[in-house]
Amino acid sequence: MQQLTYGDIKAAGERIAGRVRPVAVAPLDLPGGAGEVWAALELLQHTGSFKARGAQNFVQAHREAGTLPDAGVTIASGGNAGLACAWAARQQGVRATVFLPENAPAVKVARLRGYGAEVRLAGREYAEALAACEEFAAASGALASHAYDHPLIAAGAGTLLDEVRDRLPSVDTVVVSVGGGGLFAGVATAAREHGVRTVAVEPAGSQALHAAVAAGRPVDVTVESVAADSLGARRASAAALRAAGQDGVSCVLVSDEEIVRARQLLWDGHRLAVEHAASTALAALTGGGYRPAEGERVCVVLCGANTDPGTLA
Repeated sequence: MQQLTYGDIKAAGERIAGRVRPVAVAPLDLPGGAGEVWAALELLQHTGSFKARGAQNFVQAHREAGTLPDAGVTIASGGNAGLACAWAARQQGVRATVFLPENAPAVKVARLRGYGAEVRLAGREYAEALAACEEFAAASGALASHAYDHPLIAAGAGTLLDEVRDRLPSVDTVVVSVGGGGLFAGVATAAREHGVRTVAVEPAGSQALHAAVAAGRPVDVTVESVAADSLGARRASAAALRAAGQDGVSCVLVSDEEIVRARQLLWDGHRLAVEHAASTALAALTGGGYRPAEGERVCVVLCGANTDPGTLA
């Protein structure tokens, strides 16, 4: 698979311009925190997560190339990538077949069907849904997208960083949650271009990127985390591993307890209802895994809001 470049991200930005919502940023008031902390409110994006960027880039690129088949597109997803794929496909008038683990949140399944997607449940983990998706693509001729491990998907996600810099020109550091690593790879690639540091944050119970860095190659890990519905990839992408080796990149682990506390803090203090994947990034700051320097301007990406708000007191 080709190596992700900043040129890919610039091309994606031009391709999806006017088709996705530009990111909004807002200051975060964190107890006892050093530095200046902002949130990139990507939870306001179409379909409720940053995944709309990559999906739009993927579908548009294939539309331009004339490679969208009659059988439509298919994807395996913990939920958010499937929502984004179904949304982008519907805009282009093509079918979407989405494979999810059997334990996918009901709210995501219902929304997928609302976008007109055919939903198929397979296995208990993302990897099992992916295997079923690959079999379906081979048999049907549908175009297989990927939740994170594809240059068009990662490039679309990376467009977020340029938008953040437009709003916060002096941003020093961007903090992102990591599952399979599509968002991280895209953002870190763009951040390197502009001299911005990147902090990659994983749940301690779902640390595919940490394992890849330790092994020097992507490897399978076990997954058990409150954020596993979105950050439950068993294996990080090669692009994410390359990004982790860049200068100015650091990797942090946070506990489920820290993730839950950060999510509640966002609700109590800002009335933001985010999914656990989004609060994972913030947990690096509130849990102490990453401590900004005095005067450091930090932007935390709140990547999605496809959650049950009834779980917030």
